[in-house]
Amino acid sequence: MTMALDLLTDGKASARTKIVLAHGAGLPMDSPFMEQFAQGLAAAGFGVIRFEFPYMRARRTEGKRKGPDRPQALLDHWRAVIDEIGPPGRLVIGGKSMGGRIASMIADAAGVKGLVCLGYPFHPPGKPERTRTAHLEALRTPTLIVQGNRDSMGKPNDVAGYNLSKRIEVLWMEAGDHSFKPTKASGRTNEQAMGEAIAAVAAFAKKL
Repeated sequence: MTMALDLLTDGKASARTKIVLAHGAGLPMDSPFMEQFAQGLAAAGFGVIRFEFPYMRARRTEGKRKGPDRPQALLDHWRAVIDEIGPPGRLVIGGKSMGGRIASMIADAAGVKGLVCLGYPFHPPGKPERTRTAHLEALRTPTLIVQGNRDSMGKPNDVAGYNLSKRIEVLWMEAGDHSFKPTKASGRTNEQAMGEAIAAVAAFAKKL
């Protein structure tokens, strides 16, 4: 695989289904969250591939904290990754927050097997009127959204009012925030929450 795309691989290269994950807006492809998901899904038998968008790669090489690329550049980069890995019919694509959102915008046209969004940013924090759901209404790709029920970018009451495609399944993580981390008062641990989320993604991908 080309190094220009900054790909990280886990699991078996010969796996029937490969899961391709993009990072969120603020943290790279090797953040603890992304590492845990990649390793967990690889242990479940999948080939897992992670990549970085150009702005995040520039942070590493130039040492400057840049904001996300323009939407078109993000979309084009996702398409390039799918073209490089292929075939799309064997791929489940998605990722953390922004990475999953951008994947959701190309999933149908790319013809991928499935879509997984880990903390979908249904709206900016504190701005529920600015929804990012229009393209989700007619989404045809089988989709799993894993969402903390305390997520500031989309709580149960918000999401219940959206007209989402019937191909979308939302799994709510008890007491979880945007990264599924539960409150101490819930009695749940972060390891427990992440384990449940990884198991759910693995089960979803296996049934496709």
